[in-house]
Formats: sequence, C-alpha cells, structure tokens
Amino acid sequence: MQNIEEIYVQYANALYKYLFCLTGNKDLSEDLTQETFAIAVKEINKFKGNCKIFVWLCQIAKHLWYKELKKGKRYPSISMDELTQELSTLESTEDIICKNDEQFKLLNDIKHLDEESRKIIYLRMFYNLNFIEISKILDKTPNWARVTFYRAKQKIKEVNENGKENRM
Repeated sequence: MQNIEEIYVQYANALYKYLFCLTGNKDLSEDLTQETFAIAVKEINKFKGNCKIFVWLCQIAKHLWYKELKKGKRYPSISMDELTQELSTLESTEDIICKNDEQFKLLNDIKHLDEESRKIIYLRMFYNLNFIEISKILDKTPNWARVTFYRAKQKIKEVNENGKENRM
C-alpha cells in the first residue's frame, strides 16, 4: 500500500478535475478535493483494495458533493466552454491531447452530450477507467456504463458525419 503522500501526489490533480466536472466550480472543487483526502487519511484502514484507490477516492468525493447538494447551497456554475477551457489549462493529459486538432474537436463534441454521457466519456478516455470502476463511481451497473459509453460514441460519430455533410 502506498503512503498517503504518494497517493495525494499521484491522484490529487485527477480528483480535482473529476470534482470540477461535477461541480463546475473551482473553489468548491479544491475544497472537496482537500476534504476527500482528509477523509481518506482517517479511513485508509477501511480501504479493502477491491478497487483502484482512485475509484475509492472518487466515491468519497462524489458522496461529499452529494452532501453539498443536500445542504442546498448555491454555487455559481460555469458554461461548458469555460469547463472545457479550465480542464484544458490544467497540466496533464488533457494539455497534450488538446494540442491535437482532432482531439480538441472531440472535446468540443463531448460538450454536446448529456451529463451522464460526458462523465462516462471523461472517466473512460481521460482517466482510463474500466466499466466496472466507472459503474462504482456513478452507482450504476457495468452494463449501463458500457451501453451509455457506446451510445455516446455513436452520437459523437453522428454529429461528425452530419457536420461533414453540412460543410460540403
């Protein structure tokens, strides 16, 4: 088992991005990231190792976000353009991908998907999680995650094909 400092260094940025996708708020995402790791430190002995540690952290983070929502607080949200901009400015895989025009177009296509599809696409493509891990994070079945991912890919493909026809 890694120590908590190594875990923090390895996953803090990815966890922040996950929370930012959920909340659309930089400050809240930072607070929830810190709170997630505070809980992880206290509860690390309860981690059974039956999933990746990142999946476990995402579950903690998601439940903290739900707690915030139940409090009924209003947080300023941002548009999908601002969300894409924020995610693309963070130092990580997204920075490298956004340099490629095709990948940048993909990010623009993803923003037209419904929220559940966007989450699955981000978790699958940018965090390389499998459908079982995604299903645990989103409290759904692996089959639901697989089907939703497939449908999201089909919708992106349709948008691209229709866009090409309209350009001709």
